[in-house]
Amino acid sequence: MAQRKAHEVESFLGRPDGAFPLVLVYGPNGGLVAERSSRLAKAAVENPDDVFQLIRLDGDEIASDTMRLADEANTLGLFGGRRCIWVRAGSRNLAPSLAPLLSVPPVDCLVVIQAGDLANKNPLRTAIESCRHGMALPCYADDPRDLAALLEQTLRKADLTIARDARDAMVGYLGADRALSLREIEKLALYAQGAGTVTLDHVDAVMADASAVALDTVIDAAFGGHGQEMDAALQRVLAEGDDAGMIAAAALRHACVLHKARLAVDRGASADSAAQAARVFFKRKQAFNRQLASWPAASLEGIIDLLREAQGNTRKQARLGEAHLSRALLQIASRARR
Repeated sequence: MAQRKAHEVESFLGRPDGAFPLVLVYGPNGGLVAERSSRLAKAAVENPDDVFQLIRLDGDEIASDTMRLADEANTLGLFGGRRCIWVRAGSRNLAPSLAPLLSVPPVDCLVVIQAGDLANKNPLRTAIESCRHGMALPCYADDPRDLAALLEQTLRKADLTIARDARDAMVGYLGADRALSLREIEKLALYAQGAGTVTLDHVDAVMADASAVALDTVIDAAFGGHGQEMDAALQRVLAEGDDAGMIAAAALRHACVLHKARLAVDRGASADSAAQAARVFFKRKQAFNRQLASWPAASLEGIIDLLREAQGNTRKQARLGEAHLSRALLQIASRARR
């Protein structure tokens, strides 16, 4: 099967293999999926700003015209050179549109498909993984090691280093989604610009303010049954420019982590050990433990389904995304009070 394990993806990105002109980038870490798709697409052409070299297409539009992707991929560049088709998958099945390219691969053209979290038997994922010239690259939640590397890498670009205690504290503030983590690191870099070394004081100064409007506040209020607090925090987060789909994804990840911890407790584990296994940041541990005690596993399964639907709706109806998100979180808060 043509795929890489999560820990092998970076090495593939460092030296992309031309034997795979069809590449699927997918997973629950939307920010990382977007970052890696962009790296692949832009590295494939000489000038990423040239719209004749790097062609961006909407997946749902392609799904309605099954020959369009093949036609675009096999079109010769106006001035020669390699081309790249960058497709952002939507809610519709792209597999039929890929069929012509699965049998006859494009020449001098890389097709990058950016998708969300795909199940093992998803038609798009199955099609790429079973194709000898297709490659599937999974993008899962960042772990502390990934976050530490991202932190140091991003600060290095701003001519900054970071003290060990500051690094450990900052990693604790960051979440599982790459885009959201990067945004917080960039805030830190801007605040500490010119200091040379980022200290714990820098981290506290930036993140103490950010935590008031962070996603954790929204999520903990919802799962704690505090609807008004959740709504106020949500409005602040949205006002800062956070995307409704990313917030829904963060809430979904929290529900999954909480469900896993609840199952562990049901099997006899202590709440503290379950929270430790879930890598809960120490400032959230008390709220997490309260949620762990009040949410049965069966109820959390229903919440996971609710948030998956909400996340899908934010993609399909972007203009109504905030409304879909708000309704789902209010439903969670309402169920938490029962």
